[in-house]
Amino acid sequence: MLTFALLFCGAMLGMVFGRALPEHHLSTDSKDVMKLGMGLVATISALVLGLLIATAKSAYDDQRKEIDQISANIILLDGALADYGPQAGEARDALRATATMALRHIWPSSLVRTARADDPKITGEGRLLGARIRALEPRNDMERKLQATALQIHADLARAYLLLTAQREDGAIPAPFLVILISWLVVLFALFGLFASPNATVITTLTVCALSVSCAIFLILDFAHPFAGVMQISSAPLQSAVEHLAP
Repeated sequence: MLTFALLFCGAMLGMVFGRALPEHHLSTDSKDVMKLGMGLVATISALVLGLLIATAKSAYDDQRKEIDQISANIILLDGALADYGPQAGEARDALRATATMALRHIWPSSLVRTARADDPKITGEGRLLGARIRALEPRNDMERKLQATALQIHADLARAYLLLTAQREDGAIPAPFLVILISWLVVLFALFGLFASPNATVITTLTVCALSVSCAIFLILDFAHPFAGVMQISSAPLQSAVEHLAP
Protein backbone atom coordinates (compact mmCIF):
# COMPACT_ATOMS: atom_id res chain seq x y z
CA MET A 1 0.00 0.00 0.00
CA LEU A 2 2.84 2.41 0.84
CA THR A 3 4.55 1.65 -2.48
CA PHE A 4 1.34 2.30 -4.39
CA ALA A 5 0.81 5.62 -2.57
CA LEU A 6 4.37 6.74 -3.33
CA LEU A 7 4.15 5.83 -7.01
CA PHE A 8 0.73 7.42 -7.47
CA CYS A 9 1.80 10.61 -5.65
CA GLY A 10 4.93 10.71 -7.79
CA ALA A 11 2.83 10.56 -10.96
CA MET A 12 0.45 13.25 -9.71
CA LEU A 13 3.33 15.52 -8.70
CA GLY A 14 4.80 15.02 -12.15
CA MET A 15 1.56 16.25 -13.69
CA VAL A 16 1.52 19.31 -11.43
CA PHE A 17 5.13 20.21 -12.23
CA GLY A 18 4.53 19.54 -15.93
CA ARG A 19 1.85 22.24 -16.02
CA ALA A 20 3.92 24.64 -13.92
CA LEU A 21 7.17 24.39 -15.89
CA PRO A 22 7.96 27.08 -18.49
CA GLU A 23 7.39 26.02 -22.09
CA HIS A 24 11.10 25.96 -23.02
CA HIS A 25 11.72 23.28 -20.36
CA LEU A 26 9.45 20.96 -22.31
CA SER A 27 10.89 21.58 -25.75
CA THR A 28 11.44 18.71 -28.16
CA ASP A 29 15.12 18.40 -27.25
CA SER A 30 14.33 18.40 -23.53
CA LYS A 31 11.68 15.75 -23.99
CA ASP A 32 14.09 13.55 -25.97
CA VAL A 33 16.66 13.70 -23.18
CA MET A 34 14.06 12.94 -20.52
CA LYS A 35 12.68 10.05 -22.55
CA LEU A 36 16.17 8.57 -22.80
CA GLY A 37 16.52 8.92 -19.03
CA MET A 38 13.11 7.31 -18.54
CA GLY A 39 14.13 4.39 -20.73
CA LEU A 40 17.33 3.88 -18.77
CA VAL A 41 15.62 3.99 -15.36
CA ALA A 42 12.76 1.79 -16.59
CA THR A 43 15.18 -0.83 -17.93
CA ILE A 44 17.24 -0.94 -14.74
CA SER A 45 14.13 -1.06 -12.55
CA ALA A 46 12.57 -3.84 -14.61
CA LEU A 47 15.75 -5.93 -14.48
CA VAL A 48 16.15 -5.48 -10.72
CA LEU A 49 12.45 -6.13 -10.09
CA GLY A 50 12.52 -9.31 -12.16
CA LEU A 51 15.71 -10.49 -10.47
CA LEU A 52 14.26 -9.92 -7.00
CA ILE A 53 11.05 -11.79 -7.83
CA ALA A 54 12.97 -14.73 -9.29
CA THR A 55 15.36 -14.85 -6.31
CA ALA A 56 12.56 -14.61 -3.76
CA LYS A 57 10.50 -17.32 -5.52
CA SER A 58 13.53 -19.61 -5.74
CA ALA A 59 14.20 -19.24 -1.99
CA TYR A 60 10.50 -19.88 -1.31
CA ASP A 61 10.54 -23.10 -3.36
CA ASP A 62 13.75 -24.29 -1.67
CA GLN A 63 12.21 -23.86 1.78
CA ARG A 64 9.06 -25.68 0.71
CA LYS A 65 11.19 -28.60 -0.47
CA GLU A 66 13.03 -28.63 2.86
CA ILE A 67 9.70 -28.86 4.71
CA ASP A 68 8.72 -31.83 2.54
CA GLN A 69 12.09 -33.46 3.22
CA ILE A 70 11.85 -32.85 6.96
CA SER A 71 8.34 -34.32 7.06
CA ALA A 72 9.44 -37.43 5.17
CA ASN A 73 12.47 -37.91 7.45
CA ILE A 74 10.28 -37.65 10.55
CA ILE A 75 8.06 -40.49 9.31
CA LEU A 76 11.07 -42.60 8.31
CA LEU A 77 12.76 -42.04 11.68
CA ASP A 78 9.61 -42.99 13.57
CA GLY A 79 9.35 -46.16 11.48
CA ALA A 80 12.93 -47.16 12.28
CA LEU A 81 12.40 -46.54 16.01
CA ALA A 82 9.11 -48.46 15.95
CA ASP A 83 10.88 -51.43 14.35
CA TYR A 84 13.52 -51.25 17.08
CA GLY A 85 10.92 -52.10 19.68
CA PRO A 86 9.69 -50.88 23.07
CA GLN A 87 13.23 -49.89 24.09
CA ALA A 88 12.98 -46.97 21.64
CA GLY A 89 9.84 -45.61 23.30
CA GLU A 90 11.62 -42.62 24.89
CA ALA A 91 13.26 -41.77 21.57
CA ARG A 92 9.86 -41.85 19.83
CA ASP A 93 8.41 -39.59 22.53
CA ALA A 94 11.30 -37.16 21.97
CA LEU A 95 10.69 -37.25 18.21
CA ARG A 96 6.99 -36.52 18.76
CA ALA A 97 7.81 -33.60 21.06
CA THR A 98 10.35 -32.16 18.60
CA ALA A 99 8.02 -32.41 15.59
CA THR A 100 5.08 -30.93 17.50
CA MET A 101 7.17 -28.02 18.75
CA ALA A 102 8.51 -27.35 15.25
CA LEU A 103 4.99 -27.29 13.84
CA ARG A 104 3.77 -24.82 16.47
CA HIS A 105 6.78 -22.50 16.17
CA ILE A 106 7.28 -22.45 12.40
CA TRP A 107 3.65 -21.59 11.65
CA PRO A 108 2.17 -18.79 13.80
CA SER A 109 -0.98 -19.51 15.75
CA SER A 110 -3.07 -17.85 18.43
CA LEU A 111 -0.46 -18.94 20.96
CA VAL A 112 2.65 -18.23 18.90
CA ARG A 113 2.40 -14.89 17.12
CA THR A 114 5.76 -14.91 15.31
CA ALA A 115 7.08 -17.64 13.02
CA ARG A 116 10.38 -18.92 14.39
CA ALA A 117 12.01 -21.70 12.39
CA ASP A 118 15.25 -21.06 14.29
CA ASP A 119 13.84 -21.27 17.82
CA PRO A 120 16.54 -22.63 20.19
CA LYS A 121 13.97 -24.80 21.94
CA ILE A 122 13.52 -26.81 18.75
CA THR A 123 17.28 -27.28 18.48
CA GLY A 124 17.40 -28.41 22.10
CA GLU A 125 14.67 -30.97 21.54
CA GLY A 126 16.50 -32.22 18.46
CA ARG A 127 19.68 -32.76 20.48
CA LEU A 128 17.70 -34.63 23.12
CA LEU A 129 16.29 -36.86 20.40
CA GLY A 130 19.79 -37.65 19.16
CA ALA A 131 20.91 -38.46 22.70
CA ARG A 132 17.95 -40.83 23.15
CA ILE A 133 18.85 -42.69 19.97
CA ARG A 134 22.53 -42.97 20.91
CA ALA A 135 21.55 -44.22 24.37
CA LEU A 136 19.90 -47.31 22.89
CA GLU A 137 21.73 -50.56 23.64
CA PRO A 138 21.38 -52.93 20.67
CA ARG A 139 21.24 -56.61 21.57
CA ASN A 140 21.65 -58.07 18.09
CA ASP A 141 22.69 -57.20 14.55
CA MET A 142 19.17 -56.17 13.57
CA GLU A 143 18.92 -53.64 16.40
CA ARG A 144 22.40 -52.32 15.64
CA LYS A 145 21.37 -51.80 12.02
CA LEU A 146 18.14 -50.05 13.06
CA GLN A 147 20.06 -47.78 15.46
CA ALA A 148 22.55 -46.86 12.72
CA THR A 149 19.67 -46.16 10.34
CA ALA A 150 17.92 -44.01 12.94
CA LEU A 151 21.10 -42.03 13.60
CA GLN A 152 21.59 -41.45 9.87
CA ILE A 153 18.00 -40.26 9.42
CA HIS A 154 18.37 -38.02 12.48
CA ALA A 155 21.52 -36.50 10.97
CA ASP A 156 19.69 -35.90 7.67
CA LEU A 157 16.80 -34.37 9.60
CA ALA A 158 19.10 -32.03 11.51
CA ARG A 159 20.90 -31.04 8.31
CA ALA A 160 17.62 -30.26 6.53
CA TYR A 161 16.42 -28.19 9.49
CA LEU A 162 19.64 -26.17 9.66
CA LEU A 163 19.45 -25.58 5.91
CA LEU A 164 15.85 -24.41 6.29
CA THR A 165 16.94 -21.97 9.00
CA ALA A 166 19.84 -20.67 6.90
CA GLN A 167 17.61 -20.19 3.84
CA ARG A 168 15.06 -18.33 5.94
CA GLU A 169 17.72 -15.92 7.18
CA ASP A 170 19.13 -15.39 3.68
CA GLY A 171 15.69 -14.84 2.16
CA ALA A 172 15.13 -11.39 3.65
CA ILE A 173 15.50 -8.53 1.16
CA PRO A 174 17.79 -5.75 2.49
CA ALA A 175 15.78 -2.61 3.25
CA PRO A 176 18.22 -0.23 1.48
CA PHE A 177 17.86 -2.31 -1.67
CA LEU A 178 14.08 -1.91 -1.67
CA VAL A 179 14.33 1.79 -0.82
CA ILE A 180 16.59 2.40 -3.82
CA LEU A 181 14.34 0.40 -6.14
CA ILE A 182 11.19 2.20 -5.00
CA SER A 183 13.02 5.55 -5.40
CA TRP A 184 13.80 4.69 -9.01
CA LEU A 185 10.17 3.78 -9.60
CA VAL A 186 8.89 7.01 -8.01
CA VAL A 187 11.18 9.03 -10.28
CA LEU A 188 9.99 7.04 -13.27
CA PHE A 189 6.31 7.63 -12.47
CA ALA A 190 7.00 11.30 -11.86
CA LEU A 191 8.47 11.52 -15.37
CA PHE A 192 5.43 9.69 -16.73
CA GLY A 193 3.21 12.32 -15.14
CA LEU A 194 5.39 15.11 -16.46
CA PHE A 195 4.47 14.25 -20.05
CA ALA A 196 0.87 13.29 -19.40
CA SER A 197 -2.26 15.38 -19.60
CA PRO A 198 -4.37 15.21 -16.42
CA ASN A 199 -7.41 13.37 -17.77
CA ALA A 200 -9.35 10.33 -16.55
CA THR A 201 -7.75 7.91 -19.03
CA VAL A 202 -4.19 8.87 -18.10
CA ILE A 203 -4.89 8.84 -14.37
CA THR A 204 -6.56 5.43 -14.62
CA THR A 205 -3.63 4.05 -16.63
CA LEU A 206 -1.08 5.37 -14.15
CA THR A 207 -3.14 3.99 -11.27
CA VAL A 208 -3.22 0.52 -12.82
CA CYS A 209 0.52 0.66 -13.53
CA ALA A 210 1.29 1.78 -9.98
CA LEU A 211 -0.90 -1.01 -8.60
CA SER A 212 0.84 -3.60 -10.80
CA VAL A 213 4.30 -2.54 -9.67
CA SER A 214 3.13 -2.44 -6.04
CA CYS A 215 1.87 -6.02 -6.40
CA ALA A 216 5.31 -7.05 -7.66
CA ILE A 217 6.92 -5.47 -4.57
CA PHE A 218 4.33 -7.24 -2.42
CA LEU A 219 5.26 -10.59 -4.00
CA ILE A 220 8.92 -10.03 -3.18
CA LEU A 221 8.19 -9.18 0.46
CA ASP A 222 5.67 -12.00 0.86
CA PHE A 223 8.03 -14.63 -0.56
CA ALA A 224 10.63 -13.43 1.95
CA HIS A 225 8.29 -14.54 4.80
CA PRO A 226 7.19 -17.99 3.61
CA PHE A 227 5.76 -19.12 6.95
CA ALA A 228 3.71 -16.04 7.79
CA GLY A 229 2.71 -14.33 4.54
CA VAL A 230 -0.40 -14.52 2.42
CA MET A 231 1.20 -17.22 0.25
CA GLN A 232 2.77 -19.05 3.15
CA ILE A 233 4.11 -22.56 2.73
CA SER A 234 1.50 -25.14 3.64
CA SER A 235 1.92 -26.86 6.99
CA ALA A 236 0.08 -29.95 5.67
CA PRO A 237 3.20 -32.15 5.17
CA LEU A 238 4.52 -31.54 8.68
CA GLN A 239 1.00 -31.72 10.14
CA SER A 240 0.56 -35.09 8.49
CA ALA A 241 3.89 -36.27 9.90
CA VAL A 242 2.91 -35.17 13.42
CA GLU A 243 -0.42 -36.98 13.13
CA HIS A 244 1.49 -40.08 12.00
CA LEU A 245 3.43 -39.94 15.27
CA ALA A 246 0.30 -39.91 17.41
CA PRO A 247 0.48 -42.71 20.01
